[in-house]
Amino acid sequence: MRSTAHHADVIIIGAGIAGLSAAHLLTGAGVGVSVLEAASTVGGRLATHEVDGFRLDQLGPLLCASWPELTSTPGLGAPELREFAPGVLVHSEGRRHRTADIRSARGALKAVRTRSSAPYLSPGGYGSHPRPVNRGGPGTRGTGLRSAGLRSAALRSTGLRGSATVSETIDRALLGAALSRLAATPTARLLARPERTALAALAAGQMPARTVDGVLRPLLSALLGDPDLTTSSRCADLALRDYARGGLCVPAGGSGTLPDLLAAALPPGTVRTGVHVTAADITTVRTKEHGELRCRSLLLATGAGAAAELLPGLRVPAFRPVTVLHHTAPAPPPTGRSLVLDGDRSGPVAYTAVMSEVDPSRAPRGRTLVTSTVLGTPPPDLDRSVRSHLAALYGTPTDDWELLAAHHDPEAVPAMEAPHDPRRPVRVLAGLYVCGDHRDTSTVRGALHSGRRAAGAILTDLGVAPARQGGARVPEAA
Repeated sequence: MRSTAHHADVIIIGAGIAGLSAAHLLTGAGVGVSVLEAASTVGGRLATHEVDGFRLDQLGPLLCASWPELTSTPGLGAPELREFAPGVLVHSEGRRHRTADIRSARGALKAVRTRSSAPYLSPGGYGSHPRPVNRGGPGTRGTGLRSAGLRSAALRSTGLRGSATVSETIDRALLGAALSRLAATPTARLLARPERTALAALAAGQMPARTVDGVLRPLLSALLGDPDLTTSSRCADLALRDYARGGLCVPAGGSGTLPDLLAAALPPGTVRTGVHVTAADITTVRTKEHGELRCRSLLLATGAGAAAELLPGLRVPAFRPVTVLHHTAPAPPPTGRSLVLDGDRSGPVAYTAVMSEVDPSRAPRGRTLVTSTVLGTPPPDLDRSVRSHLAALYGTPTDDWELLAAHHDPEAVPAMEAPHDPRRPVRVLAGLYVCGDHRDTSTVRGALHSGRRAAGAILTDLGVAPARQGGARVPEAA
């Protein structure tokens, strides 16, 4: 297909994971591709920097092990993933509450049956006024949780009518049952639900208030990068469904390993870094370093703001700022591989983890790495405020912790406020395409999926059949 009049059949501007994943599908189909990146390295916001032997993520989003894109994207192969401990640790009212594996209702109910010596509570607990059975409905109620039945079964198994310990365990069982049902819900059904804000959907659901405030709200804030939960309830359902299916994980060695793997697996010379694009249209790309480059199709795979500069009129969403801080401590806090959430919203840190326990390759042997994320506008005295909050979250002094790096990105997460279309068109017109997390959902999965959709649209317009993987044809993107 390549013509001497063109430098490439397709020029992709931006070497983030969306553009790199699209490049793999295109080159696999025999299309000539050139990827141009202004930075000196690939990856964009998923960059990982090495400081004194520590591998520090610039953004470090949470991934879900259930995402098929992590194992089915050409070029990624089977990346090493490091999983957090099942469930989460939620710090609330001065102590940490371990949810255990809240994906398992059976495990939580089993725990109820073993607590026959738990102390009594005064009447009026969950056994006295069970909520009505919910057989499905809009928002979070669509989990179809049979609240009363589960509570009654759990209370009969213990012989108790109310107890703080038993009630908390029953709440976990109810949440586990709801998540189990959510995990089996198809995407089309989730996207067909009435849309509102994630916070409104939580308030209208059947979960107990302490489960909503103590687990679901801080968990969804971490998954969505949205402390106020103004995100579309459909996007929140998708995020919670993915969590329920596989739990949380991070790439071994840092988030930057994902774009590094994609770039390394492309044909030599495909990716060109340090190239600044000044103007672009369907057939021509002008650069500072190499002058004019010609192509048959153009794919903008930059962030939404940069894409709009090259393509005036492209809608730019609002953004949610994120600040990531990395500290080293003399000894690891006693939380193991758990993700620690702030259930009270009592400080700047939304979630934190001892990353050297989750992924030992991110710290030199014998050293401790604690990574913390601040959602929204950071406080002016950032390090002092964060270390004070971490002392409460971990229950250990942090005066002698050393700040290795802090990175603030005011455009870290494209907002997905209702109404939000998680499958925004990637074809602007024949020959001109846009991809990135701002075209799908503002997650790593959304970026990878939008790259696949864009590549599918380009191949369709060029009349080229997608490549086959393992003897099976790669499905074209819608």
